[in-house]
Amino acid sequence: MTPTQPPASPNDESALQAVIARARSGDVEAFNVLVERFQRAAFVVALRMLGDRDLAEDVTQDAVLSAFRHIKQFRGGSFRVWLLRIVTNQCLDYWRAQQRRPSVSLDVLLAPATEETGGEAARNDAALIDPAWDPTMLAERHELQAFIERALLALPEDQRLAVVLCDVEGLSYDEIAEVTRTNVGTVKSRLARGRARLRDLLLRHPELLPRAYRHDSRGDQPRVPRKPE
Repeated sequence: MTPTQPPASPNDESALQAVIARARSGDVEAFNVLVERFQRAAFVVALRMLGDRDLAEDVTQDAVLSAFRHIKQFRGGSFRVWLLRIVTNQCLDYWRAQQRRPSVSLDVLLAPATEETGGEAARNDAALIDPAWDPTMLAERHELQAFIERALLALPEDQRLAVVLCDVEGLSYDEIAEVTRTNVGTVKSRLARGRARLRDLLLRHPELLPRAYRHDSRGDQPRVPRKPE
């Protein structure tokens, strides 16, 4: 059997749908193509939701296996959104099994970044930064990103999920509503509350920010950094 070829390009929707069709018919290699393309997004969501790398890897693996077992139930649309809904449900199942709501104390937020709370992601993000930036700017960018990633863990899980799906994964309101099985109005509300809580945390604890972000030009008000273009 000729090995399944991946879609010609990330924007080649017809090729992607052809791979999905083959996966739904039982082609394991076609399913593996989908995993290679979308597993990273599922892992990032699990990591940002759970804050633990090993646990996120386990949850992502379970989500992929679940997707494989239920691939024939996929009725079209975005495979990425479908997989993210599965991994989100896996996170919720984990919290239910632990019989607790996820929460992180300020003590954890004050702790240095680790692999689980975004240290590696911060380092990997260097590839997205303008190489003309100086090392000090790079270090401050990494420090700020690591703090924000830890701060995400202090949000209620519904707000955290909305922020992660929108601001980290770049999903639309409609796609987030599909992942979370809610409506667009609920998505917007959760996103607004989550962003407000993050902003409030930054403003209430400016000492946790890199020096470049602690004050505005007048030196008397902390300024909240904007997402890089």
